[in-house]
Amino acid sequence: MRLALTAFTARGAALAQALAEKLTGLGNSCMIAVPARLNLAFPTYENLGAWTGERFADCEGILFIGASGIAVRAIASYVRDKFTDPAVVSVDEAGQFAVPLLSGHVGGANDLARTVAAMTGGRAAVSTATDVNGKFAVDQWAREQGFFLDGKEAAKCISAALLSGKPVGLKSDFPIQGELPDGVMEGAAELGFAITLDDAAAPFPMTLRLIPRVLNLGIGCRRGVTAEAIARAVGEVLCAHRLSPKAVRQVCTIDLKKEEAGLLAFCRQWGLPLRTFTPQELAEISGEFTPSEFVRGVTGVDNVCERAAVRAGGELVVRKQAGGGVTVAVSREPLVISLEGESA
Repeated sequence: MRLALTAFTARGAALAQALAEKLTGLGNSCMIAVPARLNLAFPTYENLGAWTGERFADCEGILFIGASGIAVRAIASYVRDKFTDPAVVSVDEAGQFAVPLLSGHVGGANDLARTVAAMTGGRAAVSTATDVNGKFAVDQWAREQGFFLDGKEAAKCISAALLSGKPVGLKSDFPIQGELPDGVMEGAAELGFAITLDDAAAPFPMTLRLIPRVLNLGIGCRRGVTAEAIARAVGEVLCAHRLSPKAVRQVCTIDLKKEEAGLLAFCRQWGLPLRTFTPQELAEISGEFTPSEFVRGVTGVDNVCERAAVRAGGELVVRKQAGGGVTVAVSREPLVISLEGESA
């Protein structure tokens, strides 16, 4: 997570620094700032409210070291909803209590509070109803798996149904292992969640869609092709095969295209990493691929998009589709769902 920490006393700043070092060791990116009046060797700000607003825009979590009331007043004018707000946690400067104030499940504030409490030897004061009552929290589970959550209102209704003892349905396009949480059942229901790659799937009258990122885009393109042409070709392929753009995890191609401006721009616009392979790496992939002597003459391998998609992982689910100077193929990585823990 991209985390911002602040404190309001010298003692709190020392705790912020210690926590930042430990949180960084867990793979987080941490920044610290304190009020200028403290005259400490940290980046400073003059106005806490303005600093907080900036962090709402560029961070995934904010950790306030000090009284919770200060944190509440600082975030009050920026709060929108739990699906977009960053995780906000307040910790007293002695580290006795870590209180998730905002975005406990989806943003990860509950987990952040538990992590901080473990570091300080304190307690996490988690108060969300599903946690307190030991119920399955579909929004938190989806966040832990890295799934895209499509359907804010349905997510709220699912939590409410489980808390009141009403059944919640489950439909998964992927195999499920282990037992289902209490209240969750496969089959017909008025309300439920679907683990799917189809962002139009609606197996229940009210459906929450959870979309795993398991698709690899294999792309080949003519020199000089624009990002718009690539986006159009990719969009048409995904739409035709009922595959959500939210399910794409990376773009893959031959290393000859690693500096292709249009492809790089497309990846930036879609927020996707670009992974490249040498002609030899692509040629080593076994299987049946759509050959092209023209492509072989240019790249040294008979097919780029299909081979790149498979080389990235998984099985080919969409073979080479060509148009507008772009070729697209899609592979899907294997996924087994466990609602008792992490997905395999």
